[in-house]
Amino acid sequence: MPDFDFDVAILGGGMGGYPAAIRASQLGLKVALVEAGKLGGTCLHVGCIPTKALLESSELYHRVATRGVEFGLKAEVVGFDYPKIAERRDAVVGQLYKGVQYLMKKNKVEVVQARGRLRDRNSIEADGRLVRAKNLIVATGSVVKTLPGLELDGERIISSDNAVVAKDVPDSICIIGAGAVGVEFATLYNQLGVKVTLLEALDRLVPLEDEDVSKEMLAAFKKAGIECRLGVKVSGAKKARDGVSVQTDQGEVWARQLLVAVGRSAVSKDLGLEQVGVQTHPNGFIKVDEWMRTSVESIHAIGDVVGGFLLAHAASHEGIVAAEDIAGQRLAPMDQDLITRCTYSHPQIASVGLTEKQAREKGHELKIGKFPFSAIGRAQIHGETGGFVKVVADAKTGQLLGTHIVGASATELIAEPALTQLFQGDAWELGRNIHPHPTLSEAVMEAAMAVDGHAIHI
Repeated sequence: MPDFDFDVAILGGGMGGYPAAIRASQLGLKVALVEAGKLGGTCLHVGCIPTKALLESSELYHRVATRGVEFGLKAEVVGFDYPKIAERRDAVVGQLYKGVQYLMKKNKVEVVQARGRLRDRNSIEADGRLVRAKNLIVATGSVVKTLPGLELDGERIISSDNAVVAKDVPDSICIIGAGAVGVEFATLYNQLGVKVTLLEALDRLVPLEDEDVSKEMLAAFKKAGIECRLGVKVSGAKKARDGVSVQTDQGEVWARQLLVAVGRSAVSKDLGLEQVGVQTHPNGFIKVDEWMRTSVESIHAIGDVVGGFLLAHAASHEGIVAAEDIAGQRLAPMDQDLITRCTYSHPQIASVGLTEKQAREKGHELKIGKFPFSAIGRAQIHGETGGFVKVVADAKTGQLLGTHIVGASATELIAEPALTQLFQGDAWELGRNIHPHPTLSEAVMEAAMAVDGHAIHI
């Protein structure tokens, strides 16, 4: 038998890699983690955390500036200081980064600060050092994509990576892509008074969400003053008139900056995958099974590099599943249908399971329950009455197939329907759970009860 240095070596210390390291250590395995950058990866440093910190500030400013009088507040001047907003963003990131570093020490994970690649099926070459382990986990994540003819320069034509660390905001911006990233940044800029033009090649906003959610978002964005152009094909962009000229099949769009938000690509090139026999899809994402196992017995892969929903919490869960599989302590396989999707736009979007269209395409006869936030007391108190909860259930069995929320605190409300689906519960069970009053969660209860026509407040 070879003399391995570790039981598990993980390539990548982002939101998939470092939780995998912690769980493997908890299970009694000796763990090494190879990371060239900062622990926490994209999510912590240029993704989820700093973006949401910015949105927290813009939401607070916008709410007071535009609706303070409605709530009985008086202020002579309401403004914002973007450098201070950025300073708070960086402080939040810094505090969480220290926490991750502490967790590595607490769990006795050896962190190798180096760029790594697979040397063979049981080792990672890390800037000259060979890290040998019985099992490897590839967790290298993803990077932003662009479109042909759109060369990112980090100043006029930017990606979300550039936007999130900026020290100021432009007076106008064009955003290409109306997925989660696009609508979040559209919200941020709009709330800070920036003129926003949002371009989407498909015929609706957030095209991966339920169609009713897309309709609600379009109405909300138009009301907020965000210009939304759907079905637009972009052919190129160039610097012009101290800004950017974007060429589309519907004419030119000019803005001070152009933000390209068209998705992400797997970081799978030059990792040594082919030489060790790890199979990938044509788009570069690594092929895995429900236990995150690759085509090579000793190698697992997790997070954005395996595709599916490119979300931090999905990566973390996949890391835990992989660690438990390696340790011989399987609990449950990875199930993509149980991954919650959260978008921190205004209004917020959250979903889990199948959309109505997906459920019908799978052959289900459906019962749909839908309930508006406008009929909820807490929404009236909060001053956010737009949006709804939509519950998709199987008509024959009553089993919950999907839940879709658009409105205030949607991202906090989705956990309960997700738990119901984990337990393979029925809509009536979700509805009969006694929800506290007055809370926004009552909309979830009412929508679930509406599946059988039993909603109370409508």
